[in-house]
Amino acid sequence: MLMLLFYVGGERYALDTKRVVEVIPRVTLKKVYHAPEYIAGLFNYRGCLVPVIDFCHLINGSPSHPYLSTRIILINCQGSNLSQPQSPNEESITRILGLMAERVTDTLNKSEREFINPGIKVDDSPYLGEMITDEQGMIQFLKVENLLPETQYKNLLITSLE
Repeated sequence: MLMLLFYVGGERYALDTKRVVEVIPRVTLKKVYHAPEYIAGLFNYRGCLVPVIDFCHLINGSPSHPYLSTRIILINCQGSNLSQPQSPNEESITRILGLMAERVTDTLNKSEREFINPGIKVDDSPYLGEMITDEQGMIQFLKVENLLPETQYKNLLITSLE
């Protein structure tokens, strides 16, 4: 599996590149008032409003640094834990979520057989999956489909595509 790597502080995280639509530089975001603080905002991506989660803020409570390597990873959320589409038209819509992360510069190719279950499940962070190791240490795999509670996914994504 080819994975995109990124950082929160000194910790590395990875997500499956099959979910990645595009990696773009930071853009100006429209603030969503009264949303959780880790929701960085919305932006227009090819005519669709896309919500962006600041992964650094989600993990450690502080916003991503404005490094040159800080990027927004556009993720296809189709086929995640979302409920079935409400109408036939919705099936043709790609549901995209932005994930802002630091030091988005590397990829890693590892077999899924090399994933290790950490043996600890934290209910407040179901998006943290198995661990992968390489010569530099451990990497936490990110379960994109569990980044937000289903109700928030549904509200953000359907609202942003209407």
